[in-house]
Amino acid sequence: MIENSTERSGIEFINSFSHSGKPVKDLGRIRRLLSALGDPQNDLCFVHVAGTNGKGSVCEMLSRIFINAGLKTGCFTSPFIVHYNDRIRINGEDIADDELDEIAQQVKKRAELSPDRRDFSQFEISQAIAFLYFAKHNCSIVVLETGLGGLLDCTNVIASPLLTVITTIDLDHTAILGDTIAEIAAQKAGIIKPGVPCVLSPYNPQEAVDTVTSTALQKHSKLIIPDTSRLRVKRSDESGSEFEYKGRNYTLSMGGRHQIKNALSVIEGCEILKEKLRLSDEDICLGISQAVLPARVEVLCSSPLTILDGAHNPDGLGALSGVLEGCAKKCFALIGMCADKNIDEAVKKLIPYVDRFYTVDGFSDRAISKSELALRINSLGGKAQECSMPIGDQIKALQAANADGITLICGSLYLAALVKNQLNTKGV
Repeated sequence: MIENSTERSGIEFINSFSHSGKPVKDLGRIRRLLSALGDPQNDLCFVHVAGTNGKGSVCEMLSRIFINAGLKTGCFTSPFIVHYNDRIRINGEDIADDELDEIAQQVKKRAELSPDRRDFSQFEISQAIAFLYFAKHNCSIVVLETGLGGLLDCTNVIASPLLTVITTIDLDHTAILGDTIAEIAAQKAGIIKPGVPCVLSPYNPQEAVDTVTSTALQKHSKLIIPDTSRLRVKRSDESGSEFEYKGRNYTLSMGGRHQIKNALSVIEGCEILKEKLRLSDEDICLGISQAVLPARVEVLCSSPLTILDGAHNPDGLGALSGVLEGCAKKCFALIGMCADKNIDEAVKKLIPYVDRFYTVDGFSDRAISKSELALRINSLGGKAQECSMPIGDQIKALQAANADGITLICGSLYLAALVKNQLNTKGV
C-alpha cells in the first residue's frame, strides 16, 4: 500500500493497483496510457538516471543544481520516504494533496477505459500523474529516476533525454533483471539513447563497464566515466565530505565516501549540460553542497550518534560499512530487510562493524521475519537477537545502552520510512 488513507481519492486510486503490475515484455502498456493522456512527456526535457544504488542522491544533486540555475525543475523518484507526495516535486516542493487528487482523477478516467486497466502497476500510474503535473506547470527540465532496471522500465518511454546517468551497478532484483552483473548492466544500459551522452559512475565492476561501453558504442552515445586520478579526498565521514576534482573544491552534506562517486557523475554530467542549460560552476558547487536526502546515512541525532540508512543490497550496505569503519565506535544496529533481497551477502558487509544486531519485521508485507533474520545473521558469524519491544522504544533503549557509540537503523527503505514517520508524529 502507498499510504493508509480513506480520505485521499488520488492515493486510493493508486492503491487500487498492485505494486508491480503484470510483467511486461515491452513498453506498449505505458505508451498507450500516456497517448490517451496526450503524451505529456513529449513537452518535457529530461535527464534520465538508472543504476542499482545512488540514483536518488544523483537526482537530488542534479535537481538542486538546476534550481540554482533558475530552471523550473521537476523530479520524479521512488520510493517515497515520509509520504507519497515526496516522490513528485517541482523546485524541491512536494506535489500538493489537492493537485495530486485532481491529476489522479484525469489518469483514472483514461486508465478505466484502457484494455490494460487491470495490468498497470502503481509505478506506471504514478509516472503518468508526474508527467501530467510537470507538463501542466511547464517545467524546464525533469530529473527522472528509473524504478526497476532501465530497458523495460516504464520511464524509458521518453524519446531523447538531454543526458543519461548510470550509477553503481550491483546484484539486485535478480529474479527480474538477471543474476549476473553483465545481465543487470544490460538492463540499466537500456536507457542509453542514440546520440545522447551518458555518464557512468566510477568504480563499477569491469563487467558493468564493458557492457555499458558496448551499448554506448552501438548507440553512438558518448560515454564519460569520471577520472578518479584527478580526485583528492580531503575529508569524508558520517556528516559529509570535502574533496577536490579537476582542480575545483566541493563539499558534500550527505555522509559517506560513496557519495563522492555520485557527485563526480553529477559534475561530469553538468559539464556536458553546462552550455545548453547555462549552468555556472557556482550553481554546481552549491547544488552539490545543498543536496540532502532522508535515510542516506542520515544523522538523526549526534549525541548519542544515531544513523538512519535505507541501503538494502550488498553494494549499499558495503557503502554503509565504510562509514561505520570510519566512526570506529561500538555499534548496535536495529535491522529489518525484505525477503527478496540478497540478505546474506548484504549482512556480511556489516557484521565486522556491528557489535550486536536487533532484528525487526512488520514494516512491509515483504519483510523477512525477525526470527529468520536473526538466525541468518547468527549463522554468518554476527550477533543478533529479535526485538522484543516496539521499534521506537527499541531505538531509545539502544541509545541509552550505547550512549557513547552508534545506534544504527538500517536494512530497508520501508523501515526507514516507518522510522521517519514516527519521528514526525511522536519522536524517536
